[in-house]
Amino acid sequence: MTPEDLKPLVRTIPDFPKPGILFRDVTTLMGHGEGFAAAVGMMADKVQACEGQAIAGIEARGFIFGAAIAAKLAMPFIPVRKPGKLPVPVLAIDYALEYGTDTLEVDPGAVVDGSRIVLIDDLLATGGTALAACELLRRAGGVVAEALFLVDLPDLGGAERLRRAGVAVEALLDYPGH
Repeated sequence: MTPEDLKPLVRTIPDFPKPGILFRDVTTLMGHGEGFAAAVGMMADKVQACEGQAIAGIEARGFIFGAAIAAKLAMPFIPVRKPGKLPVPVLAIDYALEYGTDTLEVDPGAVVDGSRIVLIDDLLATGGTALAACELLRRAGGVVAEALFLVDLPDLGGAERLRRAGVAVEALLDYPGH
């Protein structure tokens, strides 16, 4: 399969979560065995190309893709969690959302000092969550080698925001517009 073969496996839901939004639902791709395996394989190839040493996945769908890639490559997996989910002292970062703030946390013991980390998530929109995760991983001692996404919504500017922050960005699929 090619990335173009994967595109029709991502369901588009109009007007969710609010009117005017085209929601790109990757659960239909995950439910397609061959498509999911192909996406994980393609993303794993990109991780190897950038010489990543660990995978960090953003809760929740970043866990699905990130853990599958880490297992395929026999690499460590670092979960970037929502607040209150880790049973150890954590590093935390608050970040801005469209309406309010949110928090991400990581176990600093999960990050090997100086390791090249590839951040994985399912979808890149404005980049706020990914930027916060990169900062958090850097505070924990990691070097964010790249941010890798299944889907990029380029018109929302997230990839450019990450690049301005010194993070290389790749995505398998892009959907112009939003």
